[in-house]
Amino acid sequence: MQLEPDEIKAIITRLKRANGHLASVIRMLEEGSECEDALTQLAAVNKAVSRGGYALVATGLEKCLAEGGRDSVDTKKMEKLFLALA
Repeated sequence: MQLEPDEIKAIITRLKRANGHLASVIRMLEEGSECEDALTQLAAVNKAVSRGGYALVATGLEKCLAEGGRDSVDTKKMEKLFLALA
């Protein structure tokens, strides 16, 4: 299934923001920042990426349901995608 750009715009924005935060964490480590500070920021990056993934799965599921109803959803495939994020 392919999602339309307008359906995933918010997800892309979230992931780009996480990408920027990850670059900041790398810079912090390169500059010798405190480990605790870097880990705090890395945890925030991890959470943002995870939420982006969950939003992507949810958006795909919503589209499947809207287009073809419950019978059109491959529940095993959706479960596998969701669990890949866990």
